[in-house]
Amino acid sequence: MGLGDRSVAIAAALAATFWGFAAEAAFFGMPRTLKQQVVRLQFDGPAAAPMAHARFCLQYRDQCKVRRTVFRGGPAKLTAERWAELNRVNTEVNRAIRPEPNTLGVAYERWLIGPSAGDCNDYAVTKRHELIRRGWAARNLLLAEVVVASGEHHLVLVIRTTDGDVVADNLNANIRPLTAPRYRWLRAQSPVNPLFWTAISRLSA
Repeated sequence: MGLGDRSVAIAAALAATFWGFAAEAAFFGMPRTLKQQVVRLQFDGPAAAPMAHARFCLQYRDQCKVRRTVFRGGPAKLTAERWAELNRVNTEVNRAIRPEPNTLGVAYERWLIGPSAGDCNDYAVTKRHELIRRGWAARNLLLAEVVVASGEHHLVLVIRTTDGDVVADNLNANIRPLTAPRYRWLRAQSPVNPLFWTAISRLSA
């Protein structure tokens, strides 16, 4: 092997080592609480879907269809690469949409994918869309309605993983376990059929 070839081989080996460490660091960079406990949403029977969700499904039919798979599968396996991708999508969407509250009330609420400006609903549906586009299973990406400390209703995206359910939320820059935000959980999309919603009874470990 010549000097040039040897230099290329060394550079390739160093690059492989670097990216290996980077992927491992991304995995171990998960919130400590997420690694210590597996917390999931528990459902408690059918619930009425938000009014705006029906309009959303009429406009974005592909986002609300039942996606059949050969193997049923369970929660998404949270590898280092998946964790990095999840954080990347969360950050990109939070930065891409300028916050703009809906001042016209529920009757005029529209959930839009990828608007230049929007409220919590637009952040949540855009993140779900981007993750589905990257190959994440729709059954593990659930829109969920919560009540924040101020009493305001708020939409987030819950991602179901083998390490527990986590939350992507435009009110926080980080992906967090369910127990981190002090929210009152109301209802979420059904993991069986995204057209339907179900009441949330509690969070359980």
